Amino acid sequence: MKKESNIPEVSLFRFLRHSTNIVKNPLPFHHKNFEEKGDTFRLNIGLARSVIFSRDAGLLEYVLQKNQKNYIKSEIQTKDLAKYVGKGLLTSDGDHWRKQRKLIQPAFHKKQLANLLESIREAILTEFNKIKTNSKIDVFPVFNDLAFQTVVKSLFSSAVNQEEINRLQFITESAQKMLVRELRQPYLRWWFKASGKLDKYLRLTAESREILKRIVNERRESQEQYGDLLDMLLEAKYDDGSIMDDEQLIDEILILFVAGHETTSNALSFIAQLLALHPEWQQRLYEESQENMGSDLMHLVTRSPLTQQVIEEGMRLYPPAYFIDRVNLEDDQFKGMKFKAGSNLLFSLYEIHRHPSLWKEPDEFMPQRFEEAGKKYSSKYFPFGAGPRKCIGNNFAMFEMIIAIAELISRYQILPVTNRIEITPLITLKPKNAYLKFIRRE
Repeated sequence: MKKESNIPEVSLFRFLRHSTNIVKNPLPFHHKNFEEKGDTFRLNIGLARSVIFSRDAGLLEYVLQKNQKNYIKSEIQTKDLAKYVGKGLLTSDGDHWRKQRKLIQPAFHKKQLANLLESIREAILTEFNKIKTNSKIDVFPVFNDLAFQTVVKSLFSSAVNQEEINRLQFITESAQKMLVRELRQPYLRWWFKASGKLDKYLRLTAESREILKRIVNERRESQEQYGDLLDMLLEAKYDDGSIMDDEQLIDEILILFVAGHETTSNALSFIAQLLALHPEWQQRLYEESQENMGSDLMHLVTRSPLTQQVIEEGMRLYPPAYFIDRVNLEDDQFKGMKFKAGSNLLFSLYEIHRHPSLWKEPDEFMPQRFEEAGKKYSSKYFPFGAGPRKCIGNNFAMFEMIIAIAELISRYQILPVTNRIEITPLITLKPKNAYLKFIRRE
């Protein structure tokens, strides 16, 4: 990799010296580099390998929107993640991505999602009914199961049994943990391959594909209509009138599993902890939920401004997808920084969303900052990305989280167990020790 000019550097020696801590949590290492080097620096991770890290919101907006045609996803997604989940929307680029995006986009329009809201609510309530009250519990497994069940029900209605759901969830999460090790310990990749560890996880992925193929084939043979996402994907047609082949369909479903449950479960876990620490906002959301009681679900998800503000602030402080990666196709420059073609750029949303020059009291929980529906923050707030590749499921995720928070607050009072919120940065930003106490409301 050619070195870019006018960009401060962090040495390979410093990277290796901190490698053990980076594997556990890279954010403190990156934060220190940002504080010392500025909003953009280049980290040497090998003798001829480097990554440009940035918390420059203007540069990210330029890359995702203003000059997006010059930037593609890096091999982290198009190769490393793709070997586990295939070439779906999240992991593809170019003409293939444009073709798939155009095909799948209609399934995620708000009018189509309205048909799924009741299934989403049922999946949410099933998990909330399992909550043990008056005792300390880890909320992440609750929200993790909730989010996975929501994706499954939205995709397949009732066409999959619980044993298969559990297996799919186990494989999805196991593959992610292995990918994290590959990315954070690039110097051990030869060992992962030679030891057979990589093949083990690829076999697991193959197993998940077989489960999904059976579900798809049974749906096709039944010729029944459920109005779920699988029906929409099966019926979607390209411009020439053809439909997705089975392998592409499985790729897209696996992407929905990964992107559809992982980020939502993380966000809900952090939001529940924030509400526990801010009972005044919890009370405001309870009052809003009571006002919406009896309303249809589309009214709930579009007429809950306080709940939406809390969710947006939660994702500002703890963005589930906390890094965005891109590679430039041609030489480029921004603010005097020059990027040779093929430069790896990694943007820290965690840092951008807490940048002291962009946000008033950046580390404080202040949902009221989103009273104007976040419009004034569009150039520095990227929980779902931005530009043409903005997350296709952003409306689905917001609807799901609004229903989940409204139903949770209407049923339970949330009490903190500690005043700290801990994190585990993996592929997504996960909570750690997310213990809370729930008191059932009378």
